Amino acid sequence: MKKSNFFAFISRMKYINRWGLMRNVKEENVSEHSLEVAVIAHGLSIIQKKRLKMDVNPERTALYAIFHDVSEIITGDMPTPVKYYNSVIKSAYKEVELSASKRLLNLLPPDFIEEYQDILIPKEEDKQVWKTIKAADKISAYIKCIEEEKSGNKEFLKAKQSLLNEIQKMDMPEVNIFMDEFMEGYTLTLDEME
Repeated sequence: MKKSNFFAFISRMKYINRWGLMRNVKEENVSEHSLEVAVIAHGLSIIQKKRLKMDVNPERTALYAIFHDVSEIITGDMPTPVKYYNSVIKSAYKEVELSASKRLLNLLPPDFIEEYQDILIPKEEDKQVWKTIKAADKISAYIKCIEEEKSGNKEFLKAKQSLLNEIQKMDMPEVNIFMDEFMEGYTLTLDEME
């Protein structure tokens, strides 16, 4: 059997730093971010399932979320103002991300490809899963802004407000429930959480 470098590539997520244009009190890498997004996406899916009676699979959502930024191992983390500057750049970057995901997929042994294809390459039938992950991604970024602000860093204030506006415009009941029931804890100290 031919040797594969897939998992060695995946382990390199920890070397890709996020928020490259911002001064950070605590740097965040893609590996840390992906875990947080997976935890939040799983929580959003539980809300969908338990409170909104939607037919969802929280475990599948969490799994997809773990890998949601895996293409950044090859592309690096493109700053949001650049990535979404205009529709041409946004579309071109989506193609670059897809190409990177396909490259990673092709590192797998042939008998593994089918297991990872839907995880690495979004399909139309998984649209709700990816919408949930996108919401979790925004919430995670918002949490990062709160953490930086708590540490005295004012660099993230505008990003925090912009992200909050985006989160509120999502018009997703599960996101509203999460923000209402769980977000306050992120503003507290450890002693205040008890």
